[in-house]
Amino acid sequence: MGFRTVIVNTRCKLEHRLNFLIIRGETERRVYINEINTLIVQSTAVSLTASLLSELVKNNVKIIFCDEKCNPSSELLPYYGAYNTAKRVKIQAQWRNKTKDKVWKILIEQKIRSQSELLYKTGHTVESEMLNEYAADLTDGDRTNREGHAAKVYFNAILPHEVTRHSAGFINGCLNYGYAVLLSAINREIVASGYVTQLGIWHDNEFNEFNLGSDLMEPLRTVVDETALSVSDGDFNFRYKMANILNYEVIFADKKTTLDIAIRQYVKSVLAALEDNDISLIVFPKNVKVVV
Repeated sequence: MGFRTVIVNTRCKLEHRLNFLIIRGETERRVYINEINTLIVQSTAVSLTASLLSELVKNNVKIIFCDEKCNPSSELLPYYGAYNTAKRVKIQAQWRNKTKDKVWKILIEQKIRSQSELLYKTGHTVESEMLNEYAADLTDGDRTNREGHAAKVYFNAILPHEVTRHSAGFINGCLNYGYAVLLSAINREIVASGYVTQLGIWHDNEFNEFNLGSDLMEPLRTVVDETALSVSDGDFNFRYKMANILNYEVIFADKKTTLDIAIRQYVKSVLAALEDNDISLIVFPKNVKVVV
């Protein structure tokens, strides 16, 4: 499994040669494919060969394509991420609703408490305590929508007064870019484990190809949020800094690792909990070290 995030943002051609990614622009550069974790094609002036795409997919490299505004717009995922995909998908379709409700409660509780911690770190102590109360009131399946109430308080506190989550602006650009990178990392691990991204736990939108990824990314969103808040307004390198979240140092199962590797284990733990009907199997990354 690779460790490099490669961002291509200028006109060039990408091709495959002797297990290397070859970048042919004004100069020629090469990157060993086994070292690549994520490839972000940020410019629409980039052309790629089918041979390269095939080799990247074989090596489980996340491939994210951006639009003309350099915002992530799509990603490439393999049809079959595991040898027993058919079996896994059958199991996924039969996940118990009771178990899904319990898992969703655990995920949302972790999300809200992480939001509370970030609010406390940024001086919003009153709002932080409100979110802790919301987390304590959670029920299986979050029938009372504590997540929605928490989100309103949270974003009203961390965003500038004139900015809403759906308005244009630099901070939302950072958030959207970071969320796309995070979602892509989680989608890759779902597919690699033999499951499909369309069948979710709580998200159930027929137009969303990544319902399960959208579910599993919820507890980790604050990593993106804290990074976005730390990026200086107008920073030209904000896309690189948001993509770098996957290299953050974290603690997982009492061991130091990177967020990307922790995501792999976290996703597997949630899938195991759903398959075995045992929510005690879920393990979250801890003590994420944000570096901007």
